[in-house]
Amino acid sequence: MTPSVRPTVQLLGIRHHGPGSARSVVRALDALRPTAVLVELPADCEAALAWVGDEHLVPPVALLGYVVDQPQRAAFLPFAEFSPEWQAFVWARRHEVALRAIDLPLQQSLARASDDDNELSLDDPQLAAAIGDPLAALAAAAGDPDPERWWDDVIEHRGDGAPAFDEVAAAMTAVRGGRDATTLHEAQREAHMRQVLRRTIADGHQRIAVVCGAWHVPALAEPLPAASTDAHILRGLPRVKVGLSWVPWTHRRLASASGYGAGVRSPGWYAHVFNHPGEPGIGRWFVGAARLLRDRGMSASPDDLIAATRAATALAALRNRPRPGLAEVLDAAETVMVGIGGMTLIHRELIVGDAIGEVPDDAPQVPLARDLAAQQRKVRLKPEATARTLELDVRAPNGRARSVLLHRLRALGVPWGSAEEGRGSSGTFRETWRLVWEPELTIRVIEQAAHGTTVKAAAAHRLLERAAAVEVLADLVAVLNVALLADLPEVVRPVVARVEAQAAHDPDVVQVIDTLGPLARALRYGDVRGTDASALRAVFDGLVVRVLAGVVTACRSLDDAAAAAMVERLAGVQAALALVDHPARRAEWPAVLTVVAERGDVHGLVQGRATRLLHDGGTWNRALVGARLSRALSVGTAPAVGAAFVEGFLAGSGTVLVHDSELLDVIDGWVSSLAPDAFVVTAPLLRRTFGAFEPGERRQLGLLIAHQAAPVWSGFSSDVDGERAAAAMVTVRLLLGVPQ
Repeated sequence: MTPSVRPTVQLLGIRHHGPGSARSVVRALDALRPTAVLVELPADCEAALAWVGDEHLVPPVALLGYVVDQPQRAAFLPFAEFSPEWQAFVWARRHEVALRAIDLPLQQSLARASDDDNELSLDDPQLAAAIGDPLAALAAAAGDPDPERWWDDVIEHRGDGAPAFDEVAAAMTAVRGGRDATTLHEAQREAHMRQVLRRTIADGHQRIAVVCGAWHVPALAEPLPAASTDAHILRGLPRVKVGLSWVPWTHRRLASASGYGAGVRSPGWYAHVFNHPGEPGIGRWFVGAARLLRDRGMSASPDDLIAATRAATALAALRNRPRPGLAEVLDAAETVMVGIGGMTLIHRELIVGDAIGEVPDDAPQVPLARDLAAQQRKVRLKPEATARTLELDVRAPNGRARSVLLHRLRALGVPWGSAEEGRGSSGTFRETWRLVWEPELTIRVIEQAAHGTTVKAAAAHRLLERAAAVEVLADLVAVLNVALLADLPEVVRPVVARVEAQAAHDPDVVQVIDTLGPLARALRYGDVRGTDASALRAVFDGLVVRVLAGVVTACRSLDDAAAAAMVERLAGVQAALALVDHPARRAEWPAVLTVVAERGDVHGLVQGRATRLLHDGGTWNRALVGARLSRALSVGTAPAVGAAFVEGFLAGSGTVLVHDSELLDVIDGWVSSLAPDAFVVTAPLLRRTFGAFEPGERRQLGLLIAHQAAPVWSGFSSDVDGERAAAAMVTVRLLLGVPQ
């Protein structure tokens, strides 16, 4: 009887996302030539590894696992090119050997995750709390207070890539001290790893490589505990139904500063170290930094590169490091090449990086995500990790298609783009968007997949749900406006009917006023965007009738705050009527404003704004406006009421006074005629009014008043009227706040 040959099991203890560990894994696999590669990865992710090797699966990418009926409970498992696990995947696929995932399945891990979890690392966060930082213990034993620096020097920055797995295993065994797992979840994970290892041996594989976190190496080393012990640990674990897909990831999201538990501080730097290890890679990094600086208009000469490389090497020697690390490279760059602004750029672009991965179109995805990818290709809008500004002209077919897609995603609750204020708006033919794709948006897409299988259908369904839930008329019109911008006629029709019905019975005319602006913009720019807004015209006309009938009553007996809000609404109504060139703006609306401007029970602020709107609309000429202003500022009117009228009339702009000397004379004469007590009461109101003018307007008004009021001086004299001078000094002291 021929004795069975004991299989060779090589445990490759790594640090997740370690470039030196990744190079060492490749060298170890080349040397061992295993027939099976086992990797620390949830076991139910194994089927997704079939996509590794596809030319369109380009790291950084992540496996996204999520609970099917609760997509917010999800786990991201990211991989970069420099991740040891990724290199193990690629090696196994290239050499056509068995590739197995050995960690506890996501269907069990996510079953224990709390509702607040939205991201899991490949390491148990409870483990670190229970045992402390094993790297810190090893670094302290080596006399280095910085565990990150110690590990980089010993493992990650080794230029030769020579494996040191035996040393890592011995170190972790010493730190672990022969202990069993310190948390229940860790024990379950390691029990599952051992079960897969046993099955692989039972399948007859003679050379097995296990790529796992260095901490787990002692738990997988011979002798293994009894299989029945591990079966008992795993018995009765709850399960949930899990969906799985590949999603693009980013270097910025890999950075530990972003909150990812198993992240690294400098993914861009690690990518460089992986591709260009050792001393030669330092010079190449400075070349890349110089190119980046020159592209952004900064200087970086060949002498700077040489000096920076030498400085980094010298700093490493002074700090007793075997070779320059990230700290030495950054210190040398800041000293020799750039200042603070340049270092910020280098950190963002080179240390963290802006790389974003790519996923095949036919990889597992929910139908909604697949349709979104197709729409993105159709409008030639690629998701990018870095924020960028996009200018759209919705009159052009592709500009309009891009705008519709972005608005549909916003309606769906997937804010890939945010509309920028300033140049143009969502109501004009120009739109400015700020785009940035965060990996978390993938979960948002999955969460919204229940609304429909296409972006259009899902956005329409979600907007109809929103419309059914709102009760305020203005909120209903907001939903309608979004539906128009997103080109969703199946939403527009029922929402228009609801707006019409609710407006007919809504007793609050203020809410009706608030709807006119959005509806007017939708009507005015519907033709530009190619949107069928014909159904809105009848609704808009009906709302205008409601406003004309009720606005006078709404303007009566208002306090200061309500009056300030009403003046803005009056201006909004006039702007809405002008925007669509409504017939009411030339007849009925001026008649309503005339009543508001003349009624005694209307707040002075509202009266002043009504008068200004009549002036701006061309209904009242200069004589009528001057007469109304004179009455408002007459002796019989309380100074505070007159000041409110002036504030409402000027409406934050002094242009009308700059171009109309008669109105300026009326206001100037009124201010000059105020009694001292009245002036004290009125001055703050006037200061607020004139302080809102543009600086150029204030300067021009000052020159005009000075020119009008300039007396003809015959020179100074010693003959001073003491009583008149004393009276003047009282006023001066009041203005300056000097006690009498």
